Amino acid sequence: MLSEIRAIYFDLDDTLCGYWDACKQGLRETFDLVPVEGAAPAQVMDAWARAFREFCPNLRDLGFYEKYLVEGGHTRLEQMRRTLGLLEVEDEALALRLSDTYLERRHDALKLFPEAREVLDALRARYPLGLITNGPADVQREEIRLLEIGDCFVNVFIEGELGFGKPEPEVFRQAASAVGFGPSELLFVGNSYRHDIKPAIKAGWKTAWIRRDSDVPPSSSGARSAPEVLPEGAPAPTLELGSLSELLQHLV
Repeated sequence: MLSEIRAIYFDLDDTLCGYWDACKQGLRETFDLVPVEGAAPAQVMDAWARAFREFCPNLRDLGFYEKYLVEGGHTRLEQMRRTLGLLEVEDEALALRLSDTYLERRHDALKLFPEAREVLDALRARYPLGLITNGPADVQREEIRLLEIGDCFVNVFIEGELGFGKPEPEVFRQAASAVGFGPSELLFVGNSYRHDIKPAIKAGWKTAWIRRDSDVPPSSSGARSAPEVLPEGAPAPTLELGSLSELLQHLV
């Protein structure tokens, strides 16, 4: 099925590394280490999740997207301001301390999935590998450095550096052009159907959808507190896998 593949691109967060797990751990540790007067850590976590659901999807409308692309600190601090606001607390110094502590604790908790490095090393011996990841330029570059995976990729496309990200078709056009292969010769490996798999399918690429039980953001609530499912009537990925190691059965 994948015999014609000539190059492989990966998503980063929650495909190669446990970003949501690191977020959850970082938030728990932050709200334990930096108390908010009159609110238990669980209450602060709930307020953070509510603030995130209101703020993150609306970065463009609220005028934060351009700043977010360059440096994640702007939106991270605003997120903490809004969290405190829901708790009826106005304290800029506290918001800044929460923001800085969260970044530190999240980075400390960020780890590759156990099989990720072995898979990358096995595949890069046979294919040019690339990375396509959304997020601020500084945050994504720091994650790549912390995870020590920069040497695995011949091309890295970051939303914050391009000025746009997945699911924009232009990301996939530029990635294909960079390796010089046609869409049918490319494989994209990602965890998000909406941001990774669907646009890659639309671009004509082969796709591998990595689905893990841990793939649930800390902002989730109610029925949304479960991993993403294939939308009814949506095109299926080429492969649907439970781990990166399963990819080797189809490629090596």
